Amino acid sequence: MKTDLFTERKLAVMQLRQGKTMPQVANDLDRSLGWVSKWKQRYKEGSWTGLKDKSRAPIQHGNQTSTKIREEIVKARLELEAEAELGKGLKYIGSRAIRTRLKQKKITPLPSIATIERVIRAAGMTKPKPKSVKPEIIYPRLHPTQPHQLCQVDYVPHFLQGGQRVACFNALDVVSRYPTGRAYKQRRSLEAAEFLIHVWQEMGIPQYTQVDNEGCFSGGVTHKYVLGKVVRLALTVGTELVFSPIYHPKSNGSVERFHQDYDDHVWEDTYLSDLDAVHQQGQSFFALYRQREDHTQLNGQSPATLHHQQQPQKLGSDFQLAAKKRPLREGRIHFMRCVTPEGTVRVLNVNWTVPNFDPTKGVWVTVEFKTKGATLSIYDEAPDVQQRRCLATYSFPLNESVLPKEADHPICDKATSEQPIQEASLLSDQSRSESPSPLHQIAEVGGWLLFSSISRTARLAQRVIFTMY
Repeated sequence: MKTDLFTERKLAVMQLRQGKTMPQVANDLDRSLGWVSKWKQRYKEGSWTGLKDKSRAPIQHGNQTSTKIREEIVKARLELEAEAELGKGLKYIGSRAIRTRLKQKKITPLPSIATIERVIRAAGMTKPKPKSVKPEIIYPRLHPTQPHQLCQVDYVPHFLQGGQRVACFNALDVVSRYPTGRAYKQRRSLEAAEFLIHVWQEMGIPQYTQVDNEGCFSGGVTHKYVLGKVVRLALTVGTELVFSPIYHPKSNGSVERFHQDYDDHVWEDTYLSDLDAVHQQGQSFFALYRQREDHTQLNGQSPATLHHQQQPQKLGSDFQLAAKKRPLREGRIHFMRCVTPEGTVRVLNVNWTVPNFDPTKGVWVTVEFKTKGATLSIYDEAPDVQQRRCLATYSFPLNESVLPKEADHPICDKATSEQPIQEASLLSDQSRSESPSPLHQIAEVGGWLLFSSISRTARLAQRVIFTMY
């Protein structure tokens, strides 16, 4: 069970300000009188900020470099500079040369390289290297104006009490600011796919779902033309996956900024011992955040109100992870990329040539899957910009066929009585268009029931395997 120390201290101060005595507050909070007195004084000195934990680092460190050693370091540096200026010996004056000179003088204790660098830097005897300022690349981006158009997804690492690392996935609708999130023990494509299913079931299926280039989303950086678990899942669901530029978190800025609020309210001043505690703390935060009416971008509306003004198309509650690789479906995936000086962009672990590019601007790459094949097109702007140029189009090689969208088999829960998608094979277009005989209908229904039974058995086996491993 977690303990929010900062909240407990604030509660004590608020009760004191309401007129309660220190013994009453100590009794209410099951704390000692000294504890209440301590935080009363800390509040008096530093207001609410004074209730936070202070650093417990010692004022005087036992391993602090002595004044004599510091003077010897500075002296050795000056000697080496003078010898280099007069042309005597070698012209090395760095920290390693200083340490060698101190060793020759038999100075003890002999300081480390890091200590020498720290001392000469403090003495103003170093010349910092000029920072190389790279020109900022302007990337094409989407311009959503309504909820359910663009959802950004990202993860942030945290550590439980005891040191175990967990991956905290968060998702945010860019327009409505409606959030959701979950924490997992690992950060694999399995966890990423499971979280995206949760997002589309709770928030609805957006037109675009934006992610970064982590291997759990992209499928890794090893195999050429890789189409991983998340890509195939997005094509099945019907959302268009968008990959942010590499090493450019600003392009995923809405969810990156939300991470800060998530960290402040879920992880700061708390002790979270396991995933259940993280989930409990996170759900409390998400519920409050969805109802806040003071967001600067929402004009007094809460994220929940704005998000549900239009009924979202949600993924069916029975939709589950597939036990094996999903087939490719008709659809599109997108990449925001920087063009190298050689005039190429790297997409799905392959370099593609970009003709007539602007070195100060990024490009928008779209891979479109159709039943007749796939193409990769490079544009100067995002799809929602009316005037944009196609810089190049290439054939994208596939080793498998592309299936049509499942338009006749709804995968979404709505207000009507539509049924969610089932993990079973679908009837071919030919069999649907023909008028089957009664005998054929009986055989077809019997085959479908048999296949449904097999599918259900497979799903149960999948759950058992996931539980075991």
